[in-house]
Amino acid sequence: MAEVSLRNVSKVFSGNVVAVNNVSLGVENKEFMVLLGPSGCGKSTTLRIIAGLEDATSGDVFIGNKMVNELPPKDRDIAMVFQSYALYPHMNVYNNMAFGLKLRKYPKSEIDKRVNEAAGILGLGKLLNRKPQALSGGQRQRVAVGRAIVRKPLAFLFDEPLSNLDAKMRVQMRTEINRLHIRLQSTMIYVTHDQTEAMTLGDRIVVMNDGAIQQIDTPTVIYDKPVNKFVAGFIGSPPMNFVEGRIVKKDSKFFFIEPGGRVKVKVVDEMMPKLESYVNKEITFGIRSEDIYDKLFASEAAPENTVTLACEVVEPTGSEVFLYLSTGKRTIIAKVGGHDNPPLNQDMSLVFDMSKVHFFDKDTGQAII
Repeated sequence: MAEVSLRNVSKVFSGNVVAVNNVSLGVENKEFMVLLGPSGCGKSTTLRIIAGLEDATSGDVFIGNKMVNELPPKDRDIAMVFQSYALYPHMNVYNNMAFGLKLRKYPKSEIDKRVNEAAGILGLGKLLNRKPQALSGGQRQRVAVGRAIVRKPLAFLFDEPLSNLDAKMRVQMRTEINRLHIRLQSTMIYVTHDQTEAMTLGDRIVVMNDGAIQQIDTPTVIYDKPVNKFVAGFIGSPPMNFVEGRIVKKDSKFFFIEPGGRVKVKVVDEMMPKLESYVNKEITFGIRSEDIYDKLFASEAAPENTVTLACEVVEPTGSEVFLYLSTGKRTIIAKVGGHDNPPLNQDMSLVFDMSKVHFFDKDTGQAII
C-alpha cells in the first residue's frame, strides 16, 4: 500500500512566517498527484514535509498507513527527484544510480539487476560509464529519476524536476515521466508552478496559494469549474479574462454590464437563479479566450452576446492567433483560428459564449457559477 496523506499539517518558520497552513490531503495508491501554485505558495515545503526534509510545526504525515512524523527521510521508503539533479560529479551514471543501494548493503547482483533495469526503462543503457558533465540536461534528469527508480520506493516525490530544461526538452521529459508512471504504477507526487505540466501529468491537481489548498480535483474539473477567482486566473494560458461590472435586470432578463465600458451581455437563463441576489451589485465576470469568437466565423451570433471591441495587438502563433482587445477600461484576450485575418487597430464584432462564462463574488473571489 502506498497511500500518502497529510492531516492538518502546518509549517511556521521563524518570524511567524506561515509557509503551510492547515493542509489536509490524501494521495491514493498509484495516483499521480500534482501540487501546483505560484512561487512561495507552500508546495515545495509541503513536499519536503512528506519527505522528512522539513518538520511540520503541527499535523500528521502518513505514508502507507504509517505515521512517519518522527521517522528520518531514509526510513520513510520514498525517493525524491530534485530540480538540481543532485548527481555526484566524480561518479559515472552507473554508480550514481547504484549509490543508494550500496549504502543499504544490497548484494552486487541485485544492484546490477536494478540499475540495468532502470537504465533500460530510461534509455540510459549506453551511458552508464559516462560522468554527469558528459551528459545533456535531459540525460542528467533521467539519471536522477533512475536513481529513484532503483530504490523501488513506496512513493516518488518530484520537486520541479524540469525547471532547468529548455522548452523542447521539458516536453520530452514530461512525456517520459508520464510513461514512467504508467509503467511503474507507483504513487507519485509532483511539485510544479507550470500549469501545462500539471494539466498533462496529474490524475488530480492540488492548487495552492498562500500556504493553503484552494482546490483539489481532476485537471478537467479545475479548468472548467474553478472554485474561486485565483484558480480561474492561475489555470489556463492565456489566463481567464476578468471584467468588473454589475448584474442588471431588465424585462425579466439578466445582463452583465461593465460600467463605462463596452461589455454588455445577456446572462443565460440557467444562470439567473444563482445571480438573483447579485442584481445591481458589483460582480466579477470571467471568460476564457477560446470562448470568444470572431462574429464572422461564429455559428451563432445573438445580438445580446455580441460585443464590439478595438483590436490593439495581434499575436500569431501558427495554429492560432491571440487578439488583445480593448474595452476602453481593460484588455481582453481572444483566441481565434490561425488563418483568420483580424483587422489591427480597428473595431471587431465578437461573440461571447455565455454558456461557458463564470461569475465570482467581487469581495470574496468565490465562484458563484
